[in-house]
Amino acid sequence: MKEAVFVKRNTEKWEEFESTPAHDPDRLTERFIELTDDLSYARTFYPNATVTRYLNGVASQFHQKLYANRREDRNRIAAFWKYELPILMFESRFKLLYAFLFFFGACLLGWMSAAHDDTYVRLIMGDAYVNQTLENIKNGNPLAIYGGTGQADMFMQITVNNIKVSFVAFVLGSFFSFGTIAILFQNGVMLGSFQYFFFERDLLLASVLKIWIHGTLEISAIVIAGAAGLVMGHSLLFPATFSRLESFKQGAKKGMKIVIGLVPVFITAGFLESFITRLTLHPVVSGSIIIVSAVFIVWYFVLYPRKVYQEMINS
Repeated sequence: MKEAVFVKRNTEKWEEFESTPAHDPDRLTERFIELTDDLSYARTFYPNATVTRYLNGVASQFHQKLYANRREDRNRIAAFWKYELPILMFESRFKLLYAFLFFFGACLLGWMSAAHDDTYVRLIMGDAYVNQTLENIKNGNPLAIYGGTGQADMFMQITVNNIKVSFVAFVLGSFFSFGTIAILFQNGVMLGSFQYFFFERDLLLASVLKIWIHGTLEISAIVIAGAAGLVMGHSLLFPATFSRLESFKQGAKKGMKIVIGLVPVFITAGFLESFITRLTLHPVVSGSIIIVSAVFIVWYFVLYPRKVYQEMINS
């Protein structure tokens, strides 16, 4: 069957499924089965077509509704972490990629700018921070700044600030994604120039083994929050078959769930920065913490969502 014929035969049904919600679990299941049948057909005969991507998204929405309505699944919180958030991350995988590319590009720009302008790091990080760090380097402890505040107070300040940054990165997505891109750019430039500051003084490895103990989770979560902002911005820019307002509501809801899902990551990063980063650890221990953190981020936010989605399609 030609793609145009397939779309023409089923468009009315798909639009009815989206516009007329089914609250009865049995009816919802029937619709989900029909959608996955259509999706399987589209994936077989039109793997790269727009209709396949469209059905992917609609089937994912119905899958979330199914899990929300399962009578046997009374633990709503567990269902959120096990199914709902991973499905959202799979749906948002390209937004996550774009957020990473924006951030990484800004890091490179910050690095190169610092390399070509001696005053750039002061402009980005501030004179007070640079002067204090230079003094710490002179005293033989270049990263002493991480041990200068009470642990409990530092934990609260860092965690609240990181959560605030993530929500700002998300909310600014309402400006058609441009606000989110600006936040990613700002943080990326800061990180790039910051790391070059230590590289210039032959302290890059020492800084990586210290800072990325908490930075792996913290920076990753900011990028993922940026992806949530792009989800909301994309819903405004490309409403598809919905009204712009309805599309925005859906995008905002999805993005908010992603940001809420990052709160435990920020709490863990705050704990590491407040209680672990300040310690003098063997490089193997520091490296292990960094690797475990990176593996968790890649597994839970990239690999596991694909696994959940495949199970959903094959079920």
